[in-house]
Amino acid sequence: MEQFDRHLFLILNSANSQSWDGIMYFMSMRAVWIPLYLAIVYWLARIYKRKFIILLLFILLSVVLADQLSGLIKDLVSRPRPCWETSIQGLVHTVRNHCGGSFGFVSSHAANSFNVAVLSLLLIRNRWYTLFILVWAAGVSYSRIYLGVHYPGDVIGGALLGTLIGWSVYRLFLIYDARKFQNRPEPST
Repeated sequence: MEQFDRHLFLILNSANSQSWDGIMYFMSMRAVWIPLYLAIVYWLARIYKRKFIILLLFILLSVVLADQLSGLIKDLVSRPRPCWETSIQGLVHTVRNHCGGSFGFVSSHAANSFNVAVLSLLLIRNRWYTLFILVWAAGVSYSRIYLGVHYPGDVIGGALLGTLIGWSVYRLFLIYDARKFQNRPEPST
C-alpha cells in the first residue's frame, strides 16, 4: 500500500507548472481561508439567530479537535513527508523550497478543510454551497500533494478525520439542541 501511495504521489506531484505553483501555494495558505470562514460564520449567524452563540462553541470545538488530533496522529505515526523522504527527494516538486514539519500522516490541512466543509454543509443545507465547499476542501487537500508535502494517503486520512469530526460535532449539536428544546417549559397562553 505504501508503494502505491508513493507511486500515486509521484504521478500527481509531477503534474505541475509554473502558473499552478502560485495558485496551489495560495490555496494552502491558512490566512487565505479567513474571508471564507467569516462568510460561513455570518451565514450561520443569520440562520441560527439565538442559537448561534452555542453553535459557535460547537464550531470552535470541531476546529480544535481537527487541528489537535491531526497533529497528535502525525507525531504517533511518524511517517516522513515526501519532501523529506530520501529515496524520492530528487523527484519531488516543491514550491518555494517549503516542506513543513518532519511528519505528514495525517494532513492537517485536509482534516481542517473537510471538518469545516462537512460541519458547515450539514448546518447550512444548500445544494450549491455543498458543491462549492466540497470542491474547496478537495482543492485545498490536493494542493498539499501538488506542493510535495503530503502523500495521497496523508490527504485521504486527513479528509476522513475531518469528515468524522465535522459529522460528530454536528450530531452533538443536534443532541444538545434537542435536549435544550425538550426541557423548555411550554409558553403560557
